[in-house]
Amino acid sequence: MDDNDIYQLDAEIRLRPVELRDAASLADSLARSRAYMQPWEPIRPDHFYTEQGQRERLTGLLADCGAGRAKGWVLADAEDRAVGGFNLNGIVLGPLRSGALGYWVDVECAGRGLATAAVRRICEAARDGLGLHRIEAGTMVDNVASQRVLAKCGFEQYGMAPRFLHINGDWRDHRLFQRILHDGPPRG
Repeated sequence: MDDNDIYQLDAEIRLRPVELRDAASLADSLARSRAYMQPWEPIRPDHFYTEQGQRERLTGLLADCGAGRAKGWVLADAEDRAVGGFNLNGIVLGPLRSGALGYWVDVECAGRGLATAAVRRICEAARDGLGLHRIEAGTMVDNVASQRVLAKCGFEQYGMAPRFLHINGDWRDHRLFQRILHDGPPRG
C-alpha cells in the first residue's frame, strides 16, 4: 500500500491515506464517538474535538509521515468522510524495522469487522511497502474487542506493561502484542 492506494473494506467503507482535508470529518467522528471511546483514550481537551484541533494533530502526523517516522490512514465512508483512524507510529528501520500500531473506529461503524480488515491491509503495507519486520500494539487489559482484532490479524501477546499509558485519568496496565511480518533480511 503506498500513498495512492485505496482499499474497499465493505460496501460503504474504504481505507485510504489520511489527508489534512480530513480534519473536519475526523473532529465530527471523534466528537460523536467521545463517550464510546472514553474508557480507552487519554483525557483530551475540548479543543482536540474541533476541526482546528484535528488540523493541528494532522499537521504533526503528516510531518512524521513525510519524514518516514509514521504512516496514517482513515476509514472513509461513501461521502469520503473519515470515520476511523489508523496509524503506524515510531517507525524504525535499520535492523529493527518495526512500528507501533494504533487505531479507532467511529461508534456508528463499530462491530462490523472494519478494524480487522484495515489492520490486515496495514500489515500487508508494512511488510510489502515499508519492509517492516514486525508491528507492535498495546491494549488495556480489559479491551477485549481490540485484543480480538489483533488476534484475528495474527498478533501474539508477548508481554505486560504495568501502568503503561495514562488513559481515562489513570495509569493503566496494557497487554503488549506483536506480529512478525517476515523473517527475511532487512531491505532498503
